[in-house]
Amino acid sequence: MSTTETVAAPPIPASMRASDWSLLLFLSLLWGFSYFFTAVALKGGLPPVTLVLLRTALAALVLLPLVPLLGYAMPRDWATWKLFAVQSILNNVVPFTLMAWAQTQITSGLAAVLNATTPLWTLLVAWVLVGERLSFNKTIGVLFGIAGVATLIGPELAIVNVPSLLGMGAFLLGTLFYGFSALWMRRLRHIPPIVSAASQLCWSSVLLLPIAASIDSFWLLPLPAPGVIGAVIGVAVFSTALAYIVFFRISASAGPQNAMLVTLLIPVTATLLGVVFLAEALTVHQVVGAIVIAMGLLVTDGRLLSYLPGRR
Repeated sequence: MSTTETVAAPPIPASMRASDWSLLLFLSLLWGFSYFFTAVALKGGLPPVTLVLLRTALAALVLLPLVPLLGYAMPRDWATWKLFAVQSILNNVVPFTLMAWAQTQITSGLAAVLNATTPLWTLLVAWVLVGERLSFNKTIGVLFGIAGVATLIGPELAIVNVPSLLGMGAFLLGTLFYGFSALWMRRLRHIPPIVSAASQLCWSSVLLLPIAASIDSFWLLPLPAPGVIGAVIGVAVFSTALAYIVFFRISASAGPQNAMLVTLLIPVTATLLGVVFLAEALTVHQVVGAIVIAMGLLVTDGRLLSYLPGRR
């Protein structure tokens, strides 16, 4: 999952319609299930890089036929394809791989909570690299995000839980790459979203193929169990291809900043799935960390502070 198109957002539309809220809840399920599907595939013995290759390749196969059906065309010039090559590395290849490996060390619920920090770190990337001004509410939101991450990492650091710390570190590094991709994506903002999604997924598949072959020797892997195959189809078709379409539909209807609210809902879906179906433990510090990060997102979003006297 990536919400990289939601950071440099226009002003918030006045309201969201009931259909927008329904789509937002649906998107939270699609992206929340991505952590569940990933956990099932990894527990079933599928290596992380091979899983990411299958995810991007199958999603590309789903989106490619939709491009001409919707009246668009794939890029025809090499200069644009080179831009998408970089975007695929920043938005798919590196973060997807880091996050898939991270889920071999941490629970799917914790992964979803960490992913919710993506908009906050993206603000920091824009501030550091291009000097984009941080407003008051964005600064407070980033501080909340850092506090939330500290709440999550603190107990693991105290007991020197190295695998968990490495997993969280890898996942947070993945969210940092999402921040870089948001900055790079500004070069491609004139391209229709579904063309952008299909193009970067095609590049991701091409780049991941030799990596997965050299690391996993995937042709030697045993045939996955039906549950693993179902999980791969789920994360590729539903949590990637369909999720892209729904996300861009919400962005067009209600604005990218409203679409960003999905990051508040994903941890709830992913955590419940992990606890109920994967027997994952839910700790107090994970709940507290999630609440602190959610507060940061609400402050960054601007709505929370707009209700204070003098800031409406």
